[in-house]
Amino acid sequence: PATMMGKVPSFSPGSTVSSALPGYIALCLTLQVHRLVSAQFTVAGPGHPVTASVGGEAVLPCHLSPRMSAENMEVRWFRSQFSPAVHLYRDGQDQYGQQMPEYRERTELLRDDITNGRVSLTIRDIRPSNHGQYVWFFQSSVFYGDAILELQVAGLGSDPVISVEGHQDGGIRVVCRSSGWYPQPEMLWRDLHGHLLPAASEKISQEADDLFQTDIAIVLTEESNQKVSCCVRNPRLNQERLSTISIA
Repeated sequence: PATMMGKVPSFSPGSTVSSALPGYIALCLTLQVHRLVSAQFTVAGPGHPVTASVGGEAVLPCHLSPRMSAENMEVRWFRSQFSPAVHLYRDGQDQYGQQMPEYRERTELLRDDITNGRVSLTIRDIRPSNHGQYVWFFQSSVFYGDAILELQVAGLGSDPVISVEGHQDGGIRVVCRSSGWYPQPEMLWRDLHGHLLPAASEKISQEADDLFQTDIAIVLTEESNQKVSCCVRNPRLNQERLSTISIA
């Protein structure tokens, strides 16, 4: 019988990801023992999460160490299941027939430097559902290697629109709305001096495209500072959008 050295391969066709191991994922193995050979290379990524904007592009790079050609290897990107894949390269060409439907016509394998073991996957038209972990899996006829990268998706929404919507509790009700945010944004009112003001109501809803819409109201009275600002902030990007209104 064969003797296994090094780590056991983490992946096999038909395997399903378990969420029980934070920071990594565990898979059920179906490979035959006599096929296993200790890895002669490692797969490495950028070492930090990749951030991409909704509607934009994400580039997920990786490389083999030590440097070697991956031109004749199987190169697979996948998420919660080994197959179908986010993108699959095998037998020297892209295998779109084994691709997840939601990624069709949205991925491209950049392999200009594949003979040096460097490849990148481009994902176009980024959506909130693309947020999360991706696994690279490289396999030659006898060797294997894998690594994980996290893609963080963020959407900076529209400029807040402020409107006056009548009287409430002896004052004037002012509402601020904005849409197109991901993840769920933070929103608040500030006075002329930058001090926080209590909101009369606050509502955040998620639309069909998984983006968030905000709705925050304030009641201004005669004693209130009549110039106020509505701020909506994306915590992932640490960026905000601001609108101001003055009421005589």
